Amino acid sequence: QVQLVESGGGLVQTGGSLKLSCAVLGFASRIYFVDWYRQEPGKEREVVASIIQGDIPNYADAVKGRFTISVGSAKNTWYLQMNNLKPEDTGIYYCKPTRMKWGQGTQVTVSS
Repeated sequence: QVQLVESGGGLVQTGGSLKLSCAVLGFASRIYFVDWYRQEPGKEREVVASIIQGDIPNYADAVKGRFTISVGSAKNTWYLQMNNLKPEDTGIYYCKPTRMKWGQGTQVTVSS
């Protein structure tokens, strides 16, 4: 059975760092495109980082210079390195590989 696993969230102080992980297990084909979303309290879910064709990264303005999306060495694994975290980064973070259903996400809380 295909399994989407998101992990790495937690509680961190302002200015701290977290590294989120995402993996699709039990899926034979390589997935080339992936998005990281977040949903902040009271807000719509928004894309914060993406890998598009040619493994090109793209970032929302709010996280540019602070977040880095990367592809893992294992098939269908990705990471989101988050540095200099701010309270407004608080929310549930979701990994969304192409054609995959939404997972449960991982909670990121940045204390002020």
